[in-house]
Amino acid sequence: MKLPLQIRFLGMEPSEAVETAARNKAEKLDRFCPDIMSCRVTIEQTHKHQQQGRPFAVRIDVTVPDHEFNVDRVQDEDVYVALRDAFDGVKRRLEDVVRRRRGQEKLHEAPVVDAGGAT
Repeated sequence: MKLPLQIRFLGMEPSEAVETAARNKAEKLDRFCPDIMSCRVTIEQTHKHQQQGRPFAVRIDVTVPDHEFNVDRVQDEDVYVALRDAFDGVKRRLEDVVRRRRGQEKLHEAPVVDAGGAT
């Protein structure tokens, strides 16, 4: 990663364990796509729902050359599950970017129509 990973906690106290988990997942992304320029992770503990606990929302913003995208509002009551799901979404988006760069994007060909008739 060109810039250091940025991790922000909203509505909760910063957690060393959660930050370590996010850093480990970001390192795996960096090994998969080494030209990531920046990655910003926001972990927020949202307001309590009437019948559930306080879910965690994770947003990840990633910048690679010629692309910037985010995975927004992945929610779960377990912060580690929310992190996992958010980073899985980022990985899928990065796979698409890498595939396009390599020219491996799916091209749907027109169906072949037999113009001569049956023989």
